[in-house]
Amino acid sequence: MKGLDDQLGAPVEETARAKVNLALHVTGRRADGYHLLDSLVTFAEDGDELTFQPAETDSLTLTGPFARSLSLGPARPEDNLVAQARDRLRAVLDQHGQSWSPVAITLEKNLPVAAGIGGGSADAAATLRGLMRLWQADLPAGALAELALSLGADVPMCLRSMPLRAEGIGEAITPVALPSFPMVLLNPLMPVSTPEIFRRLERRDNSPMTDLPAAPDAEAWRTAFPQLRNDLQPPAEALVPEIAEACGLLRESLAVYAGMSGSGATCFGLYENEAAALKAALALSAYRPQWYVLLTRTVAHQRAQGDAA
Repeated sequence: MKGLDDQLGAPVEETARAKVNLALHVTGRRADGYHLLDSLVTFAEDGDELTFQPAETDSLTLTGPFARSLSLGPARPEDNLVAQARDRLRAVLDQHGQSWSPVAITLEKNLPVAAGIGGGSADAAATLRGLMRLWQADLPAGALAELALSLGADVPMCLRSMPLRAEGIGEAITPVALPSFPMVLLNPLMPVSTPEIFRRLERRDNSPMTDLPAAPDAEAWRTAFPQLRNDLQPPAEALVPEIAEACGLLRESLAVYAGMSGSGATCFGLYENEAAALKAALALSAYRPQWYVLLTRTVAHQRAQGDAA
């Protein structure tokens, strides 16, 4: 006799990859208060892990090293972005006459919460991807993009989870030819107030990024990196000096490019090769054992059909 899991169907798994801002230029502010950005974004190969299992009733289970931090956030389970993504996707499927079913979701929270690496947005995007697969749904690209944006400005880019340039409030995204680099993420696990960082910005009409390399050539990108910046980093470092220390440690560990992601406090270092990244991760873990250290890689540029090999 088949068990309940066999009767309900096989689970679907999705990785909610850490989103890393390699550059974040604040270029303006809209009348509604949203800041205009020009950002170079990539994603780590690692992140939170989500499992979607057909079930008789809905459930959301939190596990992983940062589950407790997340459970102390929204007062109600339905306030969690994963639950919001599930419920809003169902509403859109209803509008398009498509079916859905109860689901047991497990979120393994491996990334620090509110750390400038898009954890909540990545979880919401992974939920959309996973449930679309589980329910074998087929929505127009525009409907899915609109749904993603309704969950947050970063969710559309996390839905794609590929190197890209994000403009506007983050919704205008263009793929970029960024190759894969070994990467170390370093976070002092100090709280950072994003609203306070934006409040402390000296100016909001900074210059956008210049033209980026058109090919996934590592040397061309290493030459371009010094022209990039994060306009949120100076006020963040003033609020949390450990951020400046983290970036300094990454540079000392021979990262070819280092900086702060988003509004912090996570900092990143890109490395020449895997051996250099591993050496840095081990040294940083030993020097700052209470900090969060992740050895990973950035995802590779995805060649579009018709591109030259």
